Amino acid sequence: MSASPHPDVTRLLLDWSGGHREVLDRLMPLVYDELRRLARHHLRHERADHTLTTTALVHEAYLNLIDQRQARWQNRAHFLAIAARAMRRILLQYARQRRALKRGGGLAPLPLEDHLIVAPDRLDTVIVLDEALARLEAMDERLGRVVTYRYFGGMTYEEIADVLGVSVRTVKRDWRTARAWLHRAMSEA
Repeated sequence: MSASPHPDVTRLLLDWSGGHREVLDRLMPLVYDELRRLARHHLRHERADHTLTTTALVHEAYLNLIDQRQARWQNRAHFLAIAARAMRRILLQYARQRRALKRGGGLAPLPLEDHLIVAPDRLDTVIVLDEALARLEAMDERLGRVVTYRYFGGMTYEEIADVLGVSVRTVKRDWRTARAWLHRAMSEA
């Protein structure tokens, strides 16, 4: 998906990258609904009694995003990809804190599917997935990004292709490869 359907967002992101922090007041209303969609997508994979709400996750991600001093935003899809990564880190940090409280162990690995739902008794699955994903990213950064953007960000193949500068066909192939690799890695964990 190209950035042309969202020219105001792209222009504002470029202004923001240029150091014009006052554009955030105009930018946030344009991307807030998209950030909420990303947050809902993330929280759908969490346990039902998760203490982070959609709004809280959006606000946490927003605080991380406005603190990006080196960011050179390319377009709306690039911004949403970075937002997806921020939300992933927030949820991972939350899961690690919760696991530290519980000190659980003996995790049973689950296969990576397009929409993996983490049951309440499988809180640590997010951590197992993140550890496997970190190993995958170390081997092939693009494969790791495809998983992050698709699984954690709920982005379409077209949006991912736009952000990564590759074809949709390449993204689909990377997605299949990454899923197979992660399934094997999580099964061995």
